[in-house]
This record gives sequence, C-alpha cells and structure tokens, in this order.
Amino acid sequence: MVTVTARAVDAAKSCAAALRWFTAFRRTRPFWGGLWMVLGGWAVMSLTFAPIAVVLTAGFAGISGYLLGGGLILFGLCAWFAPRGRHLVGFLGVLFAVASLVGSNLGGFLVGMLLGVLGGAMTFGWGPKRPRESTVDSEGAA
Repeated sequence: MVTVTARAVDAAKSCAAALRWFTAFRRTRPFWGGLWMVLGGWAVMSLTFAPIAVVLTAGFAGISGYLLGGGLILFGLCAWFAPRGRHLVGFLGVLFAVASLVGSNLGGFLVGMLLGVLGGAMTFGWGPKRPRESTVDSEGAA
C-alpha cells in the first residue's frame, strides 16, 4: 500500500513539473498565435485531401492547398520554436492565409483563412514580457 501512494506522489510531482514547464514555454513565446496558425493551416490542408494522382493532374489548383496549408503549419511551429523571428513569421502567415482564399477552396471555407490571419496578427503583435521596474529605486531617487 505504501508503494502505491509513493507512486501517486511521484506521478503528481511529475505532472506538476510538466505543467510548470508548459506554462514557462507558453509565456515566453507567441503560443496562441502559433496555435491559431497551425489550426488554420490544418483547416486549409484538410479540405484538399485527395489521391496524389488527382492532385498532380489538377496542377497548381490541386497542390496549392498543401503548399499554403503546410506553410501555415510551418509558420505556426516556427512561432513556437523561434520566437525571435515572430515579425517575419506573422507577416508571412497572414500572407499565406489570405492567399489561401484564392488558391485553396476559399481558404478552407473561410475558417482556415480567418484562423491563419488571426494567428499571424497575434504572432506579429506579440512581444516578450518586460521586467518590472522596481518601485524602490524610483522612490529612493528623490
């Protein structure tokens, strides 16, 4: 009975450590913008799934959903793992999302395009958290 509770305590500590890691990961990068871009890219790409022979026969109209949706997914992942390039990634994400309106089934029937534009704008506008200024220094300087 003691080993079961010890395992439960160890599992709870592991879950708490994983939650702390994820919270730190989420707060130090444009997490939500990247997530919306990934979901928008998936929406654009999922509506173009077809056998490869059909995709290649259709030419650019067939492959554009894969290119634009895959690009949005790539930009979302880049926002997570390379947050210093957030301006370029956000801008290109918005461009790919708007291009998917014309190039791929109305941008995933507008859902993928809107999610991509929202994610790109959030990624572009995100900034790292600034350290707080200490109030002791400003009060003591008088």
